[in-house]
This record gives sequence, C-alpha cells and structure tokens, in this order.
Amino acid sequence: MNSDDRGTDSGNAAHQGQSLNGFQKSDYSGKGMVVLAATPIGNTSDASVRLMGLLESSDIVAAEDTRRLFDLARRLGVHVTGRVVAYHDHNERNKADSLLDEAESGSTVLVVSDAGMPTINDPGLAIVRRAIERSIPVTCAPGPSAVLDALALSGLPTDRFCYEGFVPRKHSERMKKLRMLAMEMRTIVFYEAPHRIEETMNDMEEVFGGERLMALARELTKDFEEVRRGTIHEIRQTVLNDPPRGEIVLVIAGASDDEAIQAMGSRVLTVDDMAEMAITTARDDDLRIKEAITRVVEDNPLPDGSFMSRKEVYARVLEMREEKAN
Repeated sequence: MNSDDRGTDSGNAAHQGQSLNGFQKSDYSGKGMVVLAATPIGNTSDASVRLMGLLESSDIVAAEDTRRLFDLARRLGVHVTGRVVAYHDHNERNKADSLLDEAESGSTVLVVSDAGMPTINDPGLAIVRRAIERSIPVTCAPGPSAVLDALALSGLPTDRFCYEGFVPRKHSERMKKLRMLAMEMRTIVFYEAPHRIEETMNDMEEVFGGERLMALARELTKDFEEVRRGTIHEIRQTVLNDPPRGEIVLVIAGASDDEAIQAMGSRVLTVDDMAEMAITTARDDDLRIKEAITRVVEDNPLPDGSFMSRKEVYARVLEMREEKAN
C-alpha cells in the first residue's frame, strides 16, 4: 500500500458520526488562540482525530506548504473550512503578528508544518514567541515525531537525551559541532540528509571513535522504514556499502565516563590544530585566512578562558604553506 493512501478510512469515520474529540469552534466561546498541530511524518493513518477536528474547525490554517495541506486533508477525508495562508521559513516573522491579530480578535489559528510538529526544525517559533509576548494563548495538538520514533527504536538510553537538529553542512562547522559534543553523556539525536550521510559518518567516527553504539533510522512510519543498529564503525560500513535513501535520523550513544574524560583532555588544541582548522575554515567558508584564524581562535578558548595568540596561529599557517610548497 502506498503510504499516501493510508488513513483515508480514519477520515471517513469522522464524517460517520464519530466525535472529533473537541477543538470545535463552540469550545472556545470566542476566545482566540494559536494551536500547533503535529501532522503525519509518512503514514497518513498516524493523523490524530484531534488534528482532523482542528483542520475542519479552525478559522485560519497557517501551513508550511498549502498544497501539501490540501493533499493531507483530501487523504484524511476532511474539509478545511477556514482561511488557509502560507506560513514558512521565509515569511514567518512578517506573518506572525497579522495572524496573532486574528487570534486576538477571537479566531483559532492552526499552525501546521509539512510533517511533524511546528517549531521542531520547522516554522512556528516566531509566532509562539510573539504570542507569549502578547499574552495570547498557545497550545499543542501532539502527534508524530521522527526524533522520538528514532529514539524509541534505537535501543539506546532514552531517560536523558539531547536533540541537535540537522548536522552542519560544512565540514569545518560539522567537526566543530561534533567536538563540542564529544563529552556529551546523554544520547544524541541528529537529522541528516542522504547525500551528506557518508561524510557525516566519516567525521563521527573520527571524533567519537568507531566503538560507540548508534542507530541510523530512515523513512520512519513509511513502507520502507529501516533501522540500522551497531557501532559507529559498523554503521559507517553499511552506509558505504548500501547508501541509505530518504529522511534519516541518527541516534548516538552518549559518552562513557572514560570517553568524556578523554574528550575533555583532547579538547585542548595545539597551535598546529588551530592552524589546520583555520586553513580548512578559510577554504570551506570562502574566508580570508586572517578572518578564518579569528573565528577558529574565538571558537576554541583555552582551558583558562584565554585565547591562543592569533599571531602564533598565523605564523604557523605560513609555515605550513611553505612546507607544502616545498
């Protein structure tokens, strides 16, 4: 069965007399509010009855992609009666206040993203912040989450974890992020794109070592859902031999006590380390070498809180260039 066709029966059931579990217009008695609602991340059947009721009853639906919203409504068998507006990364700050003006006047403003919960790597944060500032009620209609699905399926500790969003695209920024997390003792969750997964796995093995446990989950809740579990080295090998497709979530075990202590010691960078990082940063970010040195030095303070001399790093960069030329 195609995942896009799942869940239609659930939508039809809502029209056969079953309750949509609140969130009808009459529930608010004219009190406006903002509702963040989670949408399916792949399997339409995961849509909640509450989401269907909100789609039918909200005065305004602010959608990341209006075409995908109407497609979801069609598959659910519900009719969106409110005004639909585009609300995405490029306009969310500008649109937030006008949407909140509607809520302040008594309207229910529903915010949905293409998949999952708004604000979690999706638009929504701007309107939540402004709503708080303006004392306008905000609530959530919870639902599917790729982060929590992957965490639950990973087999790794779930009592303490940190979510780090997408792995940085550029090598220098990615290495910086991973080094910052080398001492993290909680389970770590990342999103990653398939065309960057090989480079990311290479960098993870370099920073975290090959023996740390992890899971790679892809296409969660869809027909081709897959979870690969093993050490970082083992998962890296599967990526090289069988590159994963689709949306990817990486779950990495936190550092052990010994790993955290070792990482703490390794975080003291030498002049050579700084020089190499500056050269890489200058190349990857198209910066002049002095600009790259300033960034690297300021991003990597010494244990006592001071900074390495930029002149020393610059001198070492010149030496490295001369050595390479010879």
